[in-house]
Amino acid sequence: MIPSRRHFLGMSAGLSAASLLPSSADAQAACTTPSEQEALATSISDSLFGGDGLARPAPLTPTVSNLAVGRDRALVLGGGGEYYVAWYCGFFHGLLELGIDPNLAEMVVGTSAGAYIGSSLTSGHFQRLRTEFDIFGYVPGLFAKLAPVSTTNASQTRAREINFRVKDGSPASIKAIGHAALAADNRLNGNGVDRLAWLLTGDSRTDWPVAKMFTTANDCYTGERLVIGQVAARKNDIPLAHAAAASSSLPGEIGPTLLGQRFCMDGGIARTWAHTDVVAGAKRALVVTLTNGYEGSLLSGIPHDVYKEISALEATGTKALLIIAGTPPGVNLLDPKQIEPALKAGYARAKVEAPAIRAFWA
Repeated sequence: MIPSRRHFLGMSAGLSAASLLPSSADAQAACTTPSEQEALATSISDSLFGGDGLARPAPLTPTVSNLAVGRDRALVLGGGGEYYVAWYCGFFHGLLELGIDPNLAEMVVGTSAGAYIGSSLTSGHFQRLRTEFDIFGYVPGLFAKLAPVSTTNASQTRAREINFRVKDGSPASIKAIGHAALAADNRLNGNGVDRLAWLLTGDSRTDWPVAKMFTTANDCYTGERLVIGQVAARKNDIPLAHAAAASSSLPGEIGPTLLGQRFCMDGGIARTWAHTDVVAGAKRALVVTLTNGYEGSLLSGIPHDVYKEISALEATGTKALLIIAGTPPGVNLLDPKQIEPALKAGYARAKVEAPAIRAFWA
């Protein structure tokens, strides 16, 4: 039986840093570099989680990813609530109509909304998902009933506020958000997260359908960035639907979601905006994000700059084409009434971007 999250926090409160580190750890931490601290954190994680292969720290400097070496096309899809799932549905529907197949990508990295779309593209369920969102656009109340977002309570409000008050992407800040997510009472979500994840991904198996799909999440307890692909998923018995659900488990809204032996939150709660480092080393990467990372509608207070991230990606030798979707001023990314306009916006944008994508993707 899995212990309750509240019981887990109660047990973890009794653990001191000294129980995990040598007695001189505090002095060591004060004089180590960020890279050394990350290496130390990774060694601690390995001892706690038995080397489950899920943690993949985001590099501080441009580094070629062993996951991407030898691949030609890579597709990186960022997050942004149900608004962005709908936008993606319209966008890729438009591209497919124009004869541009995003599934030519040999590697897909999806975060939050991007995890759902990437899953549907790579697993052959995209047309079904697009049809579902057409229906949700006409009947937004239907999605509202299916979505596991619950009425705000004090602990959920606290998690949301901490998520937006944190102003840097340091491991300590990520952990603070994660601990608030663990402490939030999301019981009203019930089994809604699982039901919606199975519906949106179309994944009816306890397996990982294709090797080229990767999702991202963050360990709420350790603050580590997690990258889940077929090998790690099978090792830890993680269905694709659960990985997509974890990648979209926004603190104070839904989740956290259990992946293997880790409670996880939204992959967007990280110091990287689109996790482009995961595809560094591929010949070319099409990167699609909701915003530039610091303007427009956001779901976290952590500042990002997608242009710097793209520069770091290209420094590894990967050519990048960045597309920023953008959102209307003041749009609520979690409002089902925004599904229809998002579908239309994505479809229209496909017509604009198609020539550049065709030339880049050919």
